[in-house]
Amino acid sequence: MRSLSEQLQQMRTQTEVCLYSGERQVEVWAGVMAMANLPLPPGSKYHHIHAETLVIENSAGGNRKETLASLQRLSTALNILEKYGCNLTNPNRPKFWRTVKHNNPVFRATVDAIQGGRGVLSLYGYSLQEPDGLSFPENILTPDVGRVAAVTLEVMSLRMEIEMIIKEAHPHPEFYERIIPTLRHKDVGLNTDVVGSQFTAHSSGHSKSLGFPSKHHSSRGPPHTGGDRGPKSIQPKHPENCSICGIFRISVHCVTCLQGLCSECDKLYHSGAERTGHQRTKFTATLPPGAKTRKHSSSSSWKCALCSRTNSSHDVLCEECESPRRGLSSGAGAEEKPPSSITEWQCKSCTMVNGASSVLCEVCERPRLATRPPVTPSHPPITPPRPPAPVLGMPGDPDSQWVCQFCTYLNYSPATVCEMCDLPRPEPPPLNRRPPSPVRRVPALSVKHKDPSPESQETRRQRLLKDEGLQLIQLIREGEKKGISPEEVYTSLKVSQDPQPWRWMKSDLPRVLAQIQALVSTATVQDKNRGNAQHNDSNREKASVPSDRGLQISKAEAKQAWLSAGGDVQGAATQALRARQAKVDELSGLGFADVSQVQDVLTQTGGQLRGALALLQRAMLEPFHERIWSEAPEPPVDVHHPDKDRVCRRLLAVYDLPSWGRCELALSLLLENSAPYALEDVVQAVRESHDREFIKRVLAKECPICLSVFPHSKMQSLTSCQCSVCCGCFQQHFTIAVRDKHIRDMVCPVCWEPDINDPETLNSYFSTLDIQLRECLEPEVYELFHKKLTEQALIKDPKFLWCCHCSYGFIYDGDQLKVTCFQCRNSFCAQCKKPWESQHAGLTCDQYQTWKRENDPEYQRQGLAGFLRDNGITCPNCRFQYALSKGGCMHFCCSQCRYQFCSGCNNPFHTTCAVDECSVSGLHAHHPRDCLFYLRDWEPSRLQALLQNNSVTFNTEAPPGTQTGQCGVLEQKDEGGQQSDSACGAQTQPGHAGLCEKHYREYLVSLINSSSLDPAPLFTSTELLLACRRYKVDEGRREGEDNLSFYTRLLQKLMDEVPLGDKVPRKKP
Repeated sequence: MRSLSEQLQQMRTQTEVCLYSGERQVEVWAGVMAMANLPLPPGSKYHHIHAETLVIENSAGGNRKETLASLQRLSTALNILEKYGCNLTNPNRPKFWRTVKHNNPVFRATVDAIQGGRGVLSLYGYSLQEPDGLSFPENILTPDVGRVAAVTLEVMSLRMEIEMIIKEAHPHPEFYERIIPTLRHKDVGLNTDVVGSQFTAHSSGHSKSLGFPSKHHSSRGPPHTGGDRGPKSIQPKHPENCSICGIFRISVHCVTCLQGLCSECDKLYHSGAERTGHQRTKFTATLPPGAKTRKHSSSSSWKCALCSRTNSSHDVLCEECESPRRGLSSGAGAEEKPPSSITEWQCKSCTMVNGASSVLCEVCERPRLATRPPVTPSHPPITPPRPPAPVLGMPGDPDSQWVCQFCTYLNYSPATVCEMCDLPRPEPPPLNRRPPSPVRRVPALSVKHKDPSPESQETRRQRLLKDEGLQLIQLIREGEKKGISPEEVYTSLKVSQDPQPWRWMKSDLPRVLAQIQALVSTATVQDKNRGNAQHNDSNREKASVPSDRGLQISKAEAKQAWLSAGGDVQGAATQALRARQAKVDELSGLGFADVSQVQDVLTQTGGQLRGALALLQRAMLEPFHERIWSEAPEPPVDVHHPDKDRVCRRLLAVYDLPSWGRCELALSLLLENSAPYALEDVVQAVRESHDREFIKRVLAKECPICLSVFPHSKMQSLTSCQCSVCCGCFQQHFTIAVRDKHIRDMVCPVCWEPDINDPETLNSYFSTLDIQLRECLEPEVYELFHKKLTEQALIKDPKFLWCCHCSYGFIYDGDQLKVTCFQCRNSFCAQCKKPWESQHAGLTCDQYQTWKRENDPEYQRQGLAGFLRDNGITCPNCRFQYALSKGGCMHFCCSQCRYQFCSGCNNPFHTTCAVDECSVSGLHAHHPRDCLFYLRDWEPSRLQALLQNNSVTFNTEAPPGTQTGQCGVLEQKDEGGQQSDSACGAQTQPGHAGLCEKHYREYLVSLINSSSLDPAPLFTSTELLLACRRYKVDEGRREGEDNLSFYTRLLQKLMDEVPLGDKVPRKKP
C-alpha cells in the first residue's frame, strides 16, 4: 500500500493538471477535498506556502471565539488569493493580469490585512514592487502556469481546511490544535495556562518571511539550537476579558471549572450551592520575559475621531454617528501612522488611497486637499505649545465647533454653511443637547506672545491656500454666470491680477489675441522666405515666389493657444503653430497631400478640423453628386471592370446584397465562362443562399417540355405538384387550354394533376392558379379564363339551365315550364329539357311524354330507339342532357364541364380513389349492383325474368311502322380522334323490339332501374360471394350451416347492408 506522501504527490499532480488545463471544476474541487482530508500535518502537506506560519501569524485571540473570527478573516483572504491564481491559470486571463493595485478596496480589506498575503502573490510571480502595487517583471511575458497552479492548489486546500476547522468538520483537528492551543477548548474563554508550549516554530536565518517556506524545511526535523537563531516557543496568551460577559477584565481564575471571570460575574456564578466549593485564585495578566505585545486591533478596527467609537475595519461610516472614516488610526492608544511615501495621498471623505498625480479621488471624485508633509527622521516633530483655555464663541470652544457630515471639515460657529463644500450645517438632534453649564465661563488669561513655531507657520500656509482656493472658486462661479470658462478666468486672473478678470478679458484680451495672430503670421512668412532662399540656391528654375501673407489663424485658435500656454503670448504663438501643423498632418494622413489647399481650407473654417474635412471632401464628392442627381439612367454594372472592389461596391449598393462576401460570390459566378448567367438571376440566387453548388443548381433548371436550361426564377410551378416548366411553356400551355379547351383541361402539362373531379380540390386549385395566370397571360386570354371560370361556378346553381337547341347556359328565375333561350330565342321545357310544343301546355312532363308516344307518328316510327334517345345521358355535374345511348363504354366525359362519370350509375371516374381500403389503381368507379355496368352482361332472358318476377311489363316486338333490320339508336363514337354522334347500325334480333341485343339490354335495365328492382335474388352462388367481397360484407359460414341456409342468409345480409345505387337514373318510361 502506498504511503501518505505518495498519495499526496499523486493527488497534487492530477489536480494541478486539471487546474491549468481548464477541465471541470468538479474534478478540481474533488482533488482539493482529497488533499485536505489526508492525515498529514501542514508542514508536510504544503511545500510552497508556509501554512503553519500563515495560520499562527493570523490566529489572534485569547479564546476560541476570537481565534475562529481571525481564522475566518484568513479564509476570506485566501479566497481572494485563490481567485488571483485561477485568473493566471485561465487561458482567457483578464486584461490587467500583470499588476495588483494596493489601492484596490478588496485587496486592502482582505489580502493586505493578513500577514503573508503579499508573499503568496510573490510566489504567483508578482515580484516587482512598484509605487502603486505589485507586478510581474518586464521580461516575463506569460506567468509560469505550472508553478501558479501548484501554489493555487495549496491555497485552495488550506482554505478548505480552515473552513472545516471553523465549522468543526475537520477530520484531523489535532494538527491545528497543536499549533493553535486555543482551538482545543470547545467552551469560549477557557484558560490556556495548562497548555504548554507544545509547538516550536521552525525559523532560522535562511528561512523566508511570512508565507515563504524554507528550502530545507522539515516539520519533523530537529530544532535549531544556539544563539539568537534558536527556536522561539509560542507561549499561549491568557484571555483578557471575562469568559461570561466578555466585557470586563479577568480578576479571578477558577481551577475547578477552568474559567476566567471578572469580579461581578464571579459573585453571581459561584453564588450557587453546587459551585460554592470551587477553588478560585486571583489572576494577574503577565507576559513572558522578552515577549512583545502584538497589536491585532490595528488591522481589525478603527476609532472614530468624532465620537471615539471603535468600529470594524470593513466599516466606512461610524456605526454611532455615521461620520466617515478619516484616517487609519486603529483604536484607543493607537498612534497615527504617517504616510509610507509621498507617492500617494488619502482622501479625507472616503479614505481611498490615490496616486500622487491624481487631483480628484478615484472613488468619490472629491478634490485633493492640502495635507501635512511627512515627517522625516532627521527632523523630529516639535511638540506644539499648550493652547490657551477655550473662550466661548472662539475657535477651540467645543460648543462653537461642528463637523460637516459630507466632507468632515471642521467648521466654527456662527457659520451655518460648510466653508469647504458649501453644504448647510445639519440641525443637532434635540436629545443630544446638553443642559447649560452652571459654571460661568471666564475670559482667557493673557498669554505672552512667542515667536511663531514651524507648526503655526504651516497652519498659516494652509489657511492662505484655503483662502486663495475659496476666492478662485468664487471667481469661477461668477465667471460661469457670465459665460466664461474656468480656464479663461484662471488665465486672465494670472495675467491681469485683476480681482474681476472678466473686465480685463473684455478690454485687453482681443488685443492679446490679435498680437498672437500677428506673431503667427510673421513667423510663417519668415519660414517661407528662408525655405525659398534655400530652394533658389539649389534649383532656381523651380523657385516659387515668396508670399507676403503668412499663416492666418482664427481668434478661436489664438484663444485656445493662449489658454494652453497659460497667458504667455510667445508660447501661445508657438502652441498655435504646433496645433495648426498637427491639423495639417492629420488631414494629410487622410489623403489630402496639397498642403497649401489644406491651409486655405483650415483658414476658411477658422481652424475647425471637421469643417475643413467637409470642404476638402466636397470636391471629391462632386462627380458622385452629379451622378445621383442626374436624370440620366444608371449605367449597367460592368462585371468585367478591372477594379473588382468597385464592382462589388456597386453590387452592394444597387442590389442590396446582405454582405461583401455575397457580392464577391456573385461576381465570381458571373465571371465563369462555362455558365453564362444573367446578372439579375445570379443576384436573386445569391441573396437567398451562400452555398455555391446550390446556387449553380438553382441557376441551371431544365424545362421538361422544351428541354432548355433556365434559372429557378424563370421557372413556373403549380401548387398541386412539384413539376416546374419555363415561363414560356407555362404561358403557351395555359393560353391554348383557355382558348381551345375546357376549363377542366387547365392542369399541369407534365403530370396532368390535379384530379379536378373533386370539388374541394377544384376550388382551391383555381384560386391559386388565378394569381399565376394574371401575371403571365395576355389580357384578352385572362378575361376569357375568368368567363369560363364564372360559367363553371354558375353550373352549380340549381336554377341554371342548358338550352337543348344551342347548348347555351343561363340562370332562369321563373316558375313557368316554357323557357326561351336568350341566345337562339327557341323555347324548351324547364323540367324535362325537351323542345317546347303547344301540346305540352297544361300537361306535366310525364303526361306530355305519354301523349307523344300515343299520338306522334314520328315518335311511334322510331319506337324504343326514340325512347332511349329521350331518356339519354344527363351529366350529374352540370345537368347537361345528351340524346345518346348508354350502351358501349360506360365511361362518359361531359363536353360542357369535363366531368367524367359512369353513364349507368352517375358515379365519378377517378384515378386517385377517395374510398377507404380501395386496392384498385388506374381509372375506375365504384358501381352499385343495379348499375348497367354489371347488368349488361346478363342475358336478355334473365333480365326479362327479373321484370316478370316483379310484374313489370316490357316490349318484345317492334311497334308498327318501325324500321327493322338495323338499330337506329344514337351513340357517341370515336372516329379518328374525334367524337361524333351517329346511329348504332347493328343487326336487330327477333324478340328484341326492333333493337340490337346491346341496346335491348339497355332498355330492359332502364325498366329495372325505373322500378328500383334489386337484381340480387337472381345472383348465382359465385356472383353472391363476389358481390359480398366487393361491398365488404362478411361472408363467413356458421358452424353446421348447410349451403341453402348459408346463401339465403348471405343474400339477405347483402340486401340489408348494401343499398342500391343512390345516383342511378330512375326515369319512368
